[in-house]
Amino acid sequence: EAFISVSGECPLYLDEVRHFLSLCPELSLGWFEEGRLVAFIIGSLWDQDKLTMDALTLHKPQGTTVHIHVLAVHRTFRQQGKGSILLWRYLQYLRCLPYVRRAVLMCEDFLVPFYEKSGFKAQGPSEITVGPLTFIEMQYPVGGHAFMRRNSGC
Repeated sequence: EAFISVSGECPLYLDEVRHFLSLCPELSLGWFEEGRLVAFIIGSLWDQDKLTMDALTLHKPQGTTVHIHVLAVHRTFRQQGKGSILLWRYLQYLRCLPYVRRAVLMCEDFLVPFYEKSGFKAQGPSEITVGPLTFIEMQYPVGGHAFMRRNSGC
C-alpha cells in the first residue's frame, strides 16, 4: 500500500475508507497535486466522550465530535510537512461546521508530539487496542469559535 499513515501503516482498509467516504464525505479531505492524491484525512462523527471500539466503524450523525480515523501521506511525498499542512487545513475547515465541538484521534506514543504541535492535547490512554498496540487519545477543541467563524470566510 503506497499510503502510509502518520501512525505507521494506514490503519483503514480501502473498504473502510470507502465506507466513511460514502457515509460522511464532508468529513474527509484530500490533497491532490497534478491529479494525484498525495495525502488524505478520513473523519466521521462520534457522540461520546471517549472513543470505543464502535468508533472504529460507526458514524453517529447526531455527534458533535469529529473522530479523525486516519491522516495518510503517499510515501513519495513523505517528510515534506504535508501531513501537518493538511491537518491544519482540516481543523480550519471543521471550524466552519457549526455542529462540530471538537476533534479526537488516537495515536501511538511516538506521534503525540506531532499532534501536540497542531494543538491537540493528550487525554490519556485510549481504551482501544489493536493486537499488542496501545494508543493515546488526543483532543482538539473546535467549538466556541462563533466570533471567529463570522470573520473567517466560512
